[in-house]
Amino acid sequence: MCFDIGIVVCGPNEALVISGMCYGSSPAYIVGGRAIVLPCIQTIQRIPLNTMTLEVKTPRVYTARGVPISVVGTAQVKINGASEEMLSYAAEQFGGKEVSEILQVCLSTMEGHQRAIMGNMSVEEIYRDRKTFSQNVMEVASLDLHNMGVSVVSYTLKDVQDEVGYLASLGQARTAQVKRDAIIGEAEAKKDSTIAESYADEQRMEAKLKNDTEIARSKRDFELNKAIYDTEVNAAKAEAEMAYALQAAKVQAKIKEEEMQVKVVERQQHIAIQEQEMLRREKELESKVKKPAEAEKFRLETIADAERQRIILEAEAEAEAIAVRGEAEAYAVEVKAKAEAEQMAKKADAWKEYKEAALVDMMLKVLPQVAAEISGPLSQTNKITMVSTGGGPIGASRLTGEVLDIMASLPETVKQMTGVDLSKKLANSG
Repeated sequence: MCFDIGIVVCGPNEALVISGMCYGSSPAYIVGGRAIVLPCIQTIQRIPLNTMTLEVKTPRVYTARGVPISVVGTAQVKINGASEEMLSYAAEQFGGKEVSEILQVCLSTMEGHQRAIMGNMSVEEIYRDRKTFSQNVMEVASLDLHNMGVSVVSYTLKDVQDEVGYLASLGQARTAQVKRDAIIGEAEAKKDSTIAESYADEQRMEAKLKNDTEIARSKRDFELNKAIYDTEVNAAKAEAEMAYALQAAKVQAKIKEEEMQVKVVERQQHIAIQEQEMLRREKELESKVKKPAEAEKFRLETIADAERQRIILEAEAEAEAIAVRGEAEAYAVEVKAKAEAEQMAKKADAWKEYKEAALVDMMLKVLPQVAAEISGPLSQTNKITMVSTGGGPIGASRLTGEVLDIMASLPETVKQMTGVDLSKKLANSG
């Protein structure tokens, strides 16, 4: 076992005892686990924790009264792995031993204690009070086995036998006693039965006579009571009929009242339904007419506000544009006026320089344009109807003459406007 190296594993039904280096005088106990064991410097032992069944036989043992009997008991024992103290006891007692050797030690201990308890009790006590016998054996054996790390799980008395017929004699005596008691009991039962039967007959006759008397008395009372009851029944019947009629009338009145109440409730329900309908219609009107109208009103007000803002903005923009155009036109007029004034000044200066010759020259240039403007309307005329009085020219010469008359009046007009006599100037220039 010195050369068991590496990881050592044990199941839940066994324990590992590891001793040697690193553990000192206190070995390690591992139940259902694993451990690392170093070779040659540590030792490992396995202790079984399985429950072991013992058949404890003690043949021909003399009891407290000297009667030899044989007893067979069954015990369940196991090494207690839940207590490290008991594991240490078990390791000390059974370390390195096989299961069979452990069983033999436990069996010998149980047999010894079972024999001792048998010697302290009588056959009757062992046979009749098996529970006490089993408890005594288990308590005494548990003390010794505990020091070995073993717990007694259970102990039961399986069989009791004897070779001298003591138990059979006890059975026979008990059987005879039982038979005697049975015969005596049967006789006493028959006696009691006869006495009881006679007493029962007496009681029966007495009861019969009393019963007949009671029957006659009951018949008499019945007839008397019947007459009284008939009178009371008839009176009660008449009262019942009258009460029935009265009750029927009350019931009818109650029914009428209930019917009126039902009608009132129906009317109230009808009114409530109408009110609910009115509320429903009002809500429907509000949802279908009032709300859309408010929405349309809000929409129109919003459009109107937007249109008003637009008009205001357009008006403001137009005012600004007009103001700008006015300023531009005023500036243009001012510039134009300045230009015309400057032009007129220049013309005045020119006229001063050229004087009358310049005026004559200008008038001569303008006269053809004036003649064209005068004859322009006539050229656009589709038809002219002329009425002659017989004196003067007629036809186209009349129209030409009127144009020439207008042209002939121009020198006089110029003379009146400028003081220059064009006819005279033209004659002088010729």
